[in-house]
Amino acid sequence: MSASEKVLKAMKEIGKPVRPGDVAKKLNIDSKEVSKAINELKKAGKVNSPKRCYYAVV
Repeated sequence: MSASEKVLKAMKEIGKPVRPGDVAKKLNIDSKEVSKAINELKKAGKVNSPKRCYYAVV
């Protein structure tokens, strides 16, 4: 499972808009990795940003 898949799965489990740091804590990985994965997911149209610094699954 790639980092972006793990991040997407964690975001679905949380079920509300989250900050990259929250996902990083849940997955126990560096928040930079999470931010990178979120950027990939944004380009793929799988997540969006409902408000500044928060991301949600589309």
